[in-house]
Amino acid sequence: MNELSIPTTTIAATVLSSSTGLRAYFPLFALGIAASLGLVPLEKNFEVLTNPILLVVLGGLSVLEVVADKFPAVDHVSDIIHTVIRPIMGAVIFAGTDNIVSMHSSVVAGGLGLLLAGGVHSAKALTRPAVTASTVGVGNPVVSIIEDVLVVLLVVLALVVPIIALVLLVLVGLLFFLMVRGIFRRLRRRKQRQQTPVATIAGGGPSVDNSRRTG
Repeated sequence: MNELSIPTTTIAATVLSSSTGLRAYFPLFALGIAASLGLVPLEKNFEVLTNPILLVVLGGLSVLEVVADKFPAVDHVSDIIHTVIRPIMGAVIFAGTDNIVSMHSSVVAGGLGLLLAGGVHSAKALTRPAVTASTVGVGNPVVSIIEDVLVVLLVVLALVVPIIALVLLVLVGLLFFLMVRGIFRRLRRRKQRQQTPVATIAGGGPSVDNSRRTG
């Protein structure tokens, strides 16, 4: 396999940075492996990502994060802990890869990676409680497994065919938006149904239209 060109590396960095918003360590672990194999060019200051010891640590952290995300309550704690870590990992990926943005400014590249990862993480952290409420926690492991598969798929495609990975990322983002909107609508309707009886009792029963009474 040939090394990715600068434009395709930019696309790959976009997808990989976004993926860290779901799983902090696996995208960076995969990037380090790909760089070790000569598939992805790295900025000189980030060649430490190919260090075997660092790769073992990233691999172990990847496993721990995946396991922790399968348990209700523990997954929320994990999201809180990774509120800072995931955006930082996204920043490292975008600043560390040899792409169009990092060639001009590693600071701007890092900021862009920070925003991409932070945005995805925020969406994940905000919607997971909605999944917990709508499924009584049963849906959390299912959603987590879907996220695992998605991250692996995005990372592999980003390193092999980045343009397809980018298209998939956009499609998943749209699907995610529609799904989240549906969840919040169901929760809002459920809340309204629960409040209706209380409102009726407080009002002394159903209202009577006095205009229809005669004399």
